[in-house]
Amino acid sequence: MESGQIRILLVDDDPGVRDMLSLTLRRAGFYVTLARDVHTAQESMGEGLPDLIILDWMMPVVSGLEYARQLRRDELTREIPIILLTARDEEDDKLRGFESGIDDFVTKPFSARELLARVQAVLRRSRLHDQDGRLRLGELTLDLQTCEVFYQEAVVHLGPTEFRLLKYFMSHPNHVHSRSRILDHIWGLGKPIDERTVDVHVGRLRKSLERFGIGQWIETQRGNGYRLRVPGDPEKGSQAS
Repeated sequence: MESGQIRILLVDDDPGVRDMLSLTLRRAGFYVTLARDVHTAQESMGEGLPDLIILDWMMPVVSGLEYARQLRRDELTREIPIILLTARDEEDDKLRGFESGIDDFVTKPFSARELLARVQAVLRRSRLHDQDGRLRLGELTLDLQTCEVFYQEAVVHLGPTEFRLLKYFMSHPNHVHSRSRILDHIWGLGKPIDERTVDVHVGRLRKSLERFGIGQWIETQRGNGYRLRVPGDPEKGSQAS
């Protein structure tokens, strides 16, 4: 997987649907993880949290709607955008879905092009990227297609892990992220990695940004974790030395 690729988790018990949609999404440049049910989907989280989840409503054991509710109750996954695939097109069904935290519906039957358009629209609304596939914060730009980072016109050179960290921070600006949460998002759920690993990589990222005079944008919230402060935000946390 390219370090900047957007991760999509596709959960559907129909192998034909999985194959068709994964091909469409991969051709569009997304990194796709496939799961046949909720149990398999949860296991895949161990390899890193997705940027977006596509769920089939009608699945055995645990439905997509119930899984969406579970995801919204979990602090770690509550902000991940969710698209629900469903044959239900009644207004009451859609209301149930939105009340469960669904971001959008794709009603069967649908074309692969329609799904792709909805995926791109949901990602734009979630602020994961803008119209041209870039994250921007002040004069700092992260290009999700080329995996490059720029400050003004200059290239910011980052390693793969630092790139993923910056992408995560820029997708959630001004939020304080604990070390354990960063570990789960960047390295995968439940991986036996020391939390000091986060400090090392945040330090490397900050050092790379310091060359452009913006290392202070990454703030240490003592006892809590880290946040990337939006330039001009009057609220400042404690900064690491």
